[in-house]
Amino acid sequence: MQQPEGLFFTKEHEWVRLEGTEAVIGITDFAQESLGDVVFVELPAAGSDVTAGKPFGVVESNKSVSDLYAPVTGRVVAVNTELAGAPEAVNHEPYGAGWMIRVAVASADDVKGLLDAKQYEALVESERAR
Repeated sequence: MQQPEGLFFTKEHEWVRLEGTEAVIGITDFAQESLGDVVFVELPAAGSDVTAGKPFGVVESNKSVSDLYAPVTGRVVAVNTELAGAPEAVNHEPYGAGWMIRVAVASADDVKGLLDAKQYEALVESERAR
């Protein structure tokens, strides 16, 4: 499994892409594959605050309901409203049309505690071996 360049990852399987002072956030390909068909996504409203390591929403699939965890702290500046009518975008394009929120990052240092692509791939391999 190859991860797109320039992303950071959490151990809970969220990804973050920094774009200037903002971060685009979604779940990884491994996460969507593990969940199965995504049928519903609950996201915070624009203007809400999120805190690194704390839940910011929920993703529901045909297998389970899972919390989404913020990889960074900041204020939500945009929400992917397309997911309300087409949550399957999370399955089809987790790193593209399936993005979830865009956050104005409080501190760029938040990404220092996240995994790079190589570290994340090692995490996925260890989870698959279980």
